[in-house]
Amino acid sequence: MLIASGLAAKYMRVFNNTFFNYFFIYAVFALLLLIALPIAAAAAVKGNAGCLSCHVKKSTGFSDKHAFAATQCTTCHKGDDTAKSLPQAHETLVAFPADMEHTETACGNCHAKRVHDVTHSLMNTGKGIIEKTRLAFEEKSHPENSDGFNSIVHSPADSLLRKLCASCHLGNKKSVHALDVTSDRGGGCSACHINSYQKDQHPALTSRVEDGRCFGCHSRSGRISLNYAGLAEIIAAEQPADIQAEILQLADGRSVIKRPADVHHEAGMSCIDCHTSTGLMGGNDNTRHQQQAVDIRCTDCHKNESPPTSLSSWPENFGSLKQYLEPDTSDDQPFLATAHSGTPLWHISQDENGTALLHPKLGGPALQIPSYTTVSHPLEKEHARLHCSACHSQWAPQCYGCHIEYDPDSRQKDHLLQRETPGRWNEQRWDVRSGLPPLGITAENTIRPFVPGMIMTIKHPDWEGQKFKRLFASTEPHTTGKSRNCSSCHQSSTALGLGEGDLLKTEQQWKFLPTHKILNDGLPADAWTSFDEAMSGRSKYTSHRPFNRDEILRILNTQ
Repeated sequence: MLIASGLAAKYMRVFNNTFFNYFFIYAVFALLLLIALPIAAAAAVKGNAGCLSCHVKKSTGFSDKHAFAATQCTTCHKGDDTAKSLPQAHETLVAFPADMEHTETACGNCHAKRVHDVTHSLMNTGKGIIEKTRLAFEEKSHPENSDGFNSIVHSPADSLLRKLCASCHLGNKKSVHALDVTSDRGGGCSACHINSYQKDQHPALTSRVEDGRCFGCHSRSGRISLNYAGLAEIIAAEQPADIQAEILQLADGRSVIKRPADVHHEAGMSCIDCHTSTGLMGGNDNTRHQQQAVDIRCTDCHKNESPPTSLSSWPENFGSLKQYLEPDTSDDQPFLATAHSGTPLWHISQDENGTALLHPKLGGPALQIPSYTTVSHPLEKEHARLHCSACHSQWAPQCYGCHIEYDPDSRQKDHLLQRETPGRWNEQRWDVRSGLPPLGITAENTIRPFVPGMIMTIKHPDWEGQKFKRLFASTEPHTTGKSRNCSSCHQSSTALGLGEGDLLKTEQQWKFLPTHKILNDGLPADAWTSFDEAMSGRSKYTSHRPFNRDEILRILNTQ
């Protein structure tokens, strides 16, 4: 600026005309700026580690494990930190290196095994969702396009997946790290490993995954994140007047009411206190359904039946978990392990009396884990087929009415293409509940809670008429609490899958009078099975089914 002013003053003596004086001053000043700025920028890039000459605040906020990256931006973000101009520096820049398309060359530099596992995990591929949706739409499995969301086609089922489901899979690209947990989804590794952060800092990459990271996706579908915190999604217009004042709203506009929260949530436990890295990030390329992927079991903590693990017997393939142990951990300190994969539960120790203590991963006082006892489970033999959740789930979200219709004349975002495309799926729901769920039988012959995955009509212009579907799915509601009482199963038409109504016994015969109307498949609107032999115990899936007539009668006649 001083140089430019001096030069201007010198040349002002040559021109007496005012117009030319001002014109010449501005022209010289602009010329000097054009020359000086690129030189100054190049000097700054060269003299201050390139990226940090402009992004100095982004060198703060890193967790200890990734502190090395504070001055090594190109390790993850690529670009050219030796470039002499901004366009050259940003030419190969990757703004979101944790997106699945970049993880191999970014996160994979240090975490190659994890990147491989996550790439093939259900959170990325969505194989189970794809299979079930195509089955519901009566479509072929498209074996040539069955590798996950990134290979689906444009059939009616795949169109619905693209427009209503794909936003939650990890391959959904990030365009911003949203601090609102209800809308922050996708983004590969950053979907989980970036918590809330200061906007002027670099997001911390951390294994301390907060519950908010799960909420964006898992507050939908099975509503697990909502359930765990004691929130039940509702349709506000369906609620009676005395409930209206109790209705709360999520940031995305959905209405919820308070219900009993999970006892683990009440104790201060976070999602990652139960769900292991093995269960969350995969490890089996052939896993196709959620229950196959879950690593933890209730009995891993409450029964302690698996052989404990210690430093001296630590599995080699879980060596990375040792970093979380206290430095003074003795070689013979016992830790629990999962029966499913042998994953060491490094945050759960046992004292000399065999009492298990959970040390919350996100901090907080140690929690003593109650042990399963035969005294508290006197009918252990008779209830051997019951999963813990069959008795201990306090409630589950259930939707007994749904209509989905495709409108070819409207537009909607395709989450795989990341833009609006022709066609829109419109949804309508009714009869949304949050009571005790019906029970059913899994492929492993275990009795679990079930919820209606679909009691719905689907309409698409490619079909001659609309399709009707009645499909139930097993679930782990995440509403654990005190056990339900005996009559809530043995005398409940809802628990048996018959739907709401009256059970009557006359002359050793049971009759059921349903509350809700009979639909076109012969069952009440909220039922899954029937006393009628022709309709009892049926399912579209071979993996699970409702109780059949004989099982229903045996349950009812048990006193």
